[in-house]
Amino acid sequence: MLYLYYYTMKLLSKKEKKTEQEKVDERRQEVLATGRKFKYPLQWTKHRIVISTILIAVVVIAVMITGGYLALYQFNMTDDMLFRITKILPVSVAVVDGEPVRFSDYLMFYRSSITSIERQSGQVDNEGSIEDLRIQYKLAALNESEKYTYAFKLAKENNISVSDEEVEQEFERQLKIGGTERSEESFIKIIEDNFGLSKDEYERMLYLTLIKAKVEEKIDKKADEIATKVEELLNANGGDYQAVAEALGEQVNYEETGGFVSSQNIDGGRASEAIRLEPGEQSGKFVSTNGDGYYFVKLIAKTDTEVNFVSIKVPFTEFRDSFDKLRSEDKIIEYISISNPNEDEQGGNGQGENNSDN
Repeated sequence: MLYLYYYTMKLLSKKEKKTEQEKVDERRQEVLATGRKFKYPLQWTKHRIVISTILIAVVVIAVMITGGYLALYQFNMTDDMLFRITKILPVSVAVVDGEPVRFSDYLMFYRSSITSIERQSGQVDNEGSIEDLRIQYKLAALNESEKYTYAFKLAKENNISVSDEEVEQEFERQLKIGGTERSEESFIKIIEDNFGLSKDEYERMLYLTLIKAKVEEKIDKKADEIATKVEELLNANGGDYQAVAEALGEQVNYEETGGFVSSQNIDGGRASEAIRLEPGEQSGKFVSTNGDGYYFVKLIAKTDTEVNFVSIKVPFTEFRDSFDKLRSEDKIIEYISISNPNEDEQGGNGQGENNSDN
């Protein structure tokens, strides 16, 4: 009993000897120990939430990439959402001599061709014919986007560029085509309704057209030589355009209006050039507004708004021949397959069969 009493008193004396600081520290440790029971499970839960969120995001992105790949490259879809996506993401539809062809350019050319047809599809009974047109326009759009990409490649190699000011000037010229002065708003509305393009997209087309025109003129030494021959022959025979055309044969194209046409006629700039001349007067060499060759024009007669003239065209051929050579050498790689409705008759493979020039 004495031992038990002595031990109890000793314990009590120890408790009484605790300082206030010790008591505070002891209480703090008790509170922290209680908090740890909630802290570590919560940290583990947050960790799992972060991992799960990352995994879900990765899966969603993978699904979107896979879906986008299938939509563009397998199913060859051309809807508006994919068009907008390809304008942001640098995806390619083909490669021309090492230069990637922008998928957005291909879709832009296709949409500009098919928009009016699709908007009238409800009025057309033969849906099969419309589908054939879609395929043909896809082939043409792929071919055109490849040509413009090749022109862009040659432009870089030859230090050729087109400024924003040149694009704006061409846009302003387009407002006055046909002799009608249009407002920018009405012209953009026409573009949207008939081509399904915004102003920025239309300006992209103008930019590519101007680049290609400059490249064709720069690299076509043969056309320069033929144009020089035309000038020499015209000077020698007193401006007999028909005789010059007969002398040069297939190297040039001769054309007569056969009567009066509007001075605002859409003909590569010949009518607008002719209205500046006097009857019997002839122009010098000038580049077609289409950028596809040189023109020579001789005015026969004119009124205030109409002209009658003859012309000789020296077409650019070097770019076309160079592009065709790339295709024959398999230097054009296409990432999509478009079924040509006429491939069985033509014996072609349906890829890039359309070689029309813009």
